Amino acid sequence: MGLRELKRERTRRLIADKAFELFSDHGFGRTTVEQIAAAAEVGPSTLYRYFPTKETLVLEFVEESLMGAVAWFHEQPPVDLPDGLQAVIEHVLDQLDANPDRVRAVYDLADHTPSVSAQLNDLIWQFRNALAAELTGRLSGQDPQLVEFTASLSAGSVMNIIETVVRMWVDNPDGVEVKVLARRAMGLLRGGGIPLPGTASCPGDNAVHGP
Repeated sequence: MGLRELKRERTRRLIADKAFELFSDHGFGRTTVEQIAAAAEVGPSTLYRYFPTKETLVLEFVEESLMGAVAWFHEQPPVDLPDGLQAVIEHVLDQLDANPDRVRAVYDLADHTPSVSAQLNDLIWQFRNALAAELTGRLSGQDPQLVEFTASLSAGSVMNIIETVVRMWVDNPDGVEVKVLARRAMGLLRGGGIPLPGTASCPGDNAVHGP
């Protein structure tokens, strides 16, 4: 990362951090873009270049965790489908687990702010679609429609596990460990407790190929 990109990333992070401080202190609805810009010592126009809406300020951390996991997976070598899905899940949860207070604040805001809730749901589906596209490119088989179907089901399973695990973790901050829940969910998938499309569904290959 060059100096200019590093500076932009620091500015982006500062704006997001200051926004969360203000949202926590004053509430999402009572915090203005102008207040956030002043706290971050940037102009409103600069803030809008980084974050086009207040909702994107709330969800910046979650977006980086989800879409960053897809980008990370794109760089990984071939792997069996269940192992690849578990790796993506654990990568996302590693990022979220590094900042539990931020994650819980996001879900608290989403629970009380319809616009944040709607954008969070949209972001989760963007992740699902991006992961499905990545899996489609990695899987091989004689029937393209079956490959796409398998990729979509697999990405949906990943999305549902992450959503369920994170929600339970948020609702029970002292009662569960996020990775324990995730591994339990993957155990159910691998053991047949929850249907998981396996690589055998795509004739001719037993691995999810690298880029």
